[in-house]
Amino acid sequence: MGLFDGIRGEFIDIVEWLDNSRDTLVWRFPRHDNEIKMGARLVVRESQSAVFINEGQLADVFGPGTHTLATGNLPILSTLKGWKYGFDSPFKAEVYFVNTRQFTDFKWGTKNPVLVRDPEFGAVRIRAFGAYAIRVVDPAALLRESAGTDAQFRTEEIESWLREKVIGAFAPAIASARIPVLDMAIHQEQIGQQLKSAISAQLAPLGLEVPSFTISNISLPEEVEQAIDKRASMGVVGDLGAYTQFQAANALEDAAQHGGGAADALSLGAGMAMGNQLAANMAAQQQPQYQQAPPAAGPPPLPVAAAWYLGLGGQQAGPFDVPALQQKIAAGELTRETLAWKQGQAAWSPAGQVPELSGLFGMVPPPPLPPQ
Repeated sequence: MGLFDGIRGEFIDIVEWLDNSRDTLVWRFPRHDNEIKMGARLVVRESQSAVFINEGQLADVFGPGTHTLATGNLPILSTLKGWKYGFDSPFKAEVYFVNTRQFTDFKWGTKNPVLVRDPEFGAVRIRAFGAYAIRVVDPAALLRESAGTDAQFRTEEIESWLREKVIGAFAPAIASARIPVLDMAIHQEQIGQQLKSAISAQLAPLGLEVPSFTISNISLPEEVEQAIDKRASMGVVGDLGAYTQFQAANALEDAAQHGGGAADALSLGAGMAMGNQLAANMAAQQQPQYQQAPPAAGPPPLPVAAAWYLGLGGQQAGPFDVPALQQKIAAGELTRETLAWKQGQAAWSPAGQVPELSGLFGMVPPPPLPPQ
């Protein structure tokens, strides 16, 4: 290699950046002690900008394309260098490549619940999380305010700071939206647009913007969600009294099919009565206080006399009311050993062992005295 080849090796002919990191915002071209050759090619790819810095001062900014570095397209650098009449020798300058694509891997979430005032539930604590993207819109401002002289300025260096900005803007955006808590799910896009505008305004001095902002979920405390679920369940049931009776009737049917005894039937009947009473109490509480109960339509119906059946001469006889039974006792046809049964009784039983009939035998008048 000759002398002139060694000299040419000290000059930089191509200035470019191929990003393999996917998380770098700013990258400084590694010039070291080499000088950039006048007439060298500057390759700026799509989603990139190139910024020239001369002795700490920001000079020319180049957009996408292939540029030939000469005094004609380096006006600011030429002024700073004092190239008034053109200059063809190599020069020294720092070149920073700025990534202007969208960085979409930013997450956010509320560390602590945000207290909002809801017109229906009052003060409610909510949580939220989602994702957002950032993009560089002013490379010069980003270098001045954030990157500085960092040789490789990555997103992780500002991620925590950006997250705090998002969380700080979330509560005012929710309050200004004036959307009820139960309707926030269908208005997440609207709230996201408000947050995107608010955060972009805060990041503008840094040369950044938020092109997209997503709210993935807005949630309430667990106890509030359980109360809403109970309220929704009551709305689905509708008439609580009719629902209780329906449930009790199904339980009676199941007990009959599985051979439930009289005790089960009594328990289910008591449960039905309690359910009816509960439904009546709830209906009374929901009824306005000034509303009076409707007057009774008339006197209650007369009680129905029990109908008894007797086993007389091996045959079923009846039904008989109480006066008829007393006549049977007086005639000697009905004794304490006579089998008797009525509706609701489990099986035939001797009349003397039935509490309702045993008393009738003491009420029969004695037979007439024999003649003197």
